[in-house]
Amino acid sequence: MKIATWNVNSLKVRLPHVLDWLAANQADVLCLQETKTEDKVFPYAELAAAGYHAAHNGQKTYNGVAILARAKLEDVRCDIPDFADEQKRVIAATVDGVRIVCAYMPNGQAVGADKYVYKLRWLEALAASVREDLQRWPQLALLGDYNIAPEDRDVHDAAAWKDQILCSEPERAAFRRFIELGLADAFRLFAQPDKLYSWWDYRQMGFRLNRGLRIDHVLLAPPLAAACRACVIDKTPRKLERPSDHAPVMATLEIPSA
Repeated sequence: MKIATWNVNSLKVRLPHVLDWLAANQADVLCLQETKTEDKVFPYAELAAAGYHAAHNGQKTYNGVAILARAKLEDVRCDIPDFADEQKRVIAATVDGVRIVCAYMPNGQAVGADKYVYKLRWLEALAASVREDLQRWPQLALLGDYNIAPEDRDVHDAAAWKDQILCSEPERAAFRRFIELGLADAFRLFAQPDKLYSWWDYRQMGFRLNRGLRIDHVLLAPPLAAACRACVIDKTPRKLERPSDHAPVMATLEIPSA
């Protein structure tokens, strides 16, 4: 099973990129963030024609998350249970016995800002939800744009980003809470070349100069981590005309048949 995550930064703009990427990579599951699309105009028909079922939790202009899967989506749930939030940032579903949680974590704007406080509260609520979900679904994967670079090696210039948004210690501590639940960072299960990132600012030739951050992650519960055979960041779509500022991250799982 190939599972992937991609912040597309507007599905309306990037739908051709998504369809081409799916055709080239044959992912079984693709989690999307920042669809920036209302449910009523989500491209279900186009995705079905490409062979994918879809579930979407969207809103106009901002946020929005979706799960695309070759197999049927079961037990679909939107948002974080018992956490009041108007922003559409989470959707979960079960695919072939694997619980997929797709999340678009808040950016936080700046350390100490109101949005930063909201981000930390939001991450705490998601961790509590995942903790409960793991009791029901031992085969769980949490994929998405975390808006957190977990370590200095995930940042092109650690000194410049020290204590800044996406790299502050409270944010990194929030990321570690997911690891403490037993989840594993699929990318770090394998030896990886240095300076591999999943996001680059559109400004100041960020991508061309590889001034990036690794903020898009696939975290796996123990049974899936044991079945993981590879995890890669695919920079190819970032080279296209009018690309998202993020690249897809894909993990390959070899799950034994029941």
